[in-house]
Parts: sequence; structure tokens; C-alpha cells
Amino acid sequence: MLRLGGDIDVERPDTLVVEEPLEIRVGGRPLAVTMRTPGSDMDLAAGFLVSEGVVSAAEHVAAQRYCAGATSDGANTYNVLDVALAPEVPAPDPSVERAFYTTSSCGVCGKASLDAVRTTARWPVADDPVTVDRAVLAALPDRLREAQRVFDRTGGLHGAGLFDPNGELLCLREDVGRHNAVDKVVGWALREGLLPLRETVLLVSGRASFELAQKAWMAGIPVLAAVSAPSSLAVDLADEAGMTLIGFLRGASMNVYTRADRLRP
Repeated sequence: MLRLGGDIDVERPDTLVVEEPLEIRVGGRPLAVTMRTPGSDMDLAAGFLVSEGVVSAAEHVAAQRYCAGATSDGANTYNVLDVALAPEVPAPDPSVERAFYTTSSCGVCGKASLDAVRTTARWPVADDPVTVDRAVLAALPDRLREAQRVFDRTGGLHGAGLFDPNGELLCLREDVGRHNAVDKVVGWALREGLLPLRETVLLVSGRASFELAQKAWMAGIPVLAAVSAPSSLAVDLADEAGMTLIGFLRGASMNVYTRADRLRP
């Protein structure tokens, strides 16, 4: 890499974030392809299935394995993951299938229809009794940033952190895609038997899109916070769900778009 802009031009190596495709299969049938940062792939696949309403408990996933023979020479690239569902779990509805690959910046692209995104949530969040001090919320972005080890080396990853109401970090996942980072957190929670994630706060390092609000709702998360802006659809969905949605969380400054009653002075 050639670094420009200083007193002299500097040529030096640079650490880059890895971005590779992951094909998710269910029962051998291709379901989706997403561009992701390798790592926690099984959490990613499980979280994706939670977000789509396919599974909701650890026992719903019988097994996961990387598929050999993904290339013409039969090698295992570790970029194709097959999920076996428990016998009592119905196969994904055809509307879940992605028509083409999802980029690292847009998880919704390729849906058969927008209606398919509005999957019926298994757990209500409107009645969640969680309350959070404003000072605790103000400290979360710094705590998330401090925990992002890979971001420190590359500067190119999104982070998703799950916190308890006291600001204790429960789980952190990083990925080149915002939606992948959240799926990895939700998949971890599924594996740990923690769903629904009542009385928790999900913080994302970028903006809060419709899909991230939908993923939070599907996991039973009552509070979603983002360091950047929410979309209008995210606000609409949070309002419909009874979820607290916070944007532009930067120090003591924040915008609360829905359910501000959960914030304590």
C-alpha cells in the first residue's frame, strides 16, 4: 500500500478486513448467500434462521457442517454451510429464499417481497419491563469500541454488542456487514439458550436499518441503539413492535424515536 498525504509518500503493508461469500443451506438446499467476514459462521447461520422465523430454540438446529466439494476439485472452502433442522421443524418458506446474493451493506436485497421481511415475531417486546439509565446508554459506544479487537487492526468492520441494563457486555460480534454482526449475536444467544433476549440492549456501530430492527424484534430485544441514523422504516417497525429505538448515540447526546419511557434520567 502507498500512503499519501504526509510529508513524504510511504509504502508499507496494511491489514485489511477479509470479505468472502457464505452460502447458507438448509437440508442441502441453498437458502442465501451473504458477503461476510469469516468467523462465527455457525452463529451467523443460526441467527439468520432466527431472524427469518425458521428456528427459535437451540434444539431446533440438529447440526451444522461445512460442505466439502464446494469447488470443482472437491475442496472444502469453508464458505458453504449446511444446517440440518430437527425433524419437527418445518423447512423455510420459499419466500425466505434470497433471489441473489446479499451484499455486506444490504441484508434485505434479494427478498422475494418486502412483506416477507415482516416475519411474525415469536416474542412480544412491548411489555418488556426493562429500563436503562441515560448515563449507561451514553457509555455503551465507548465500551463497544474498546471491545472491537479486529476493528483496531483494520478500521473496516461493523460491531454489534449485546448489553444488560447495567451496561455489562454480554456478547460482541464483528463483521463487514451490519446485519451479519447482529445475526452472529442472535445465533450466539440461540446456542446459549437465551432467547428471547428480554431486558437487553443491542448496540450497532452504524445506522439502524429496517432489517436490524426486524432482527432485534425477532430475537425479543426491547432496546435497539445505533451510533448513526435510523431509517424511517426502522422507526415505523419499532413503533409497531413497542421497541425502544435510539439513534445518533454519541456520548450524552442521543435521539429517542420510540418508547422513551424506558430511559431513566
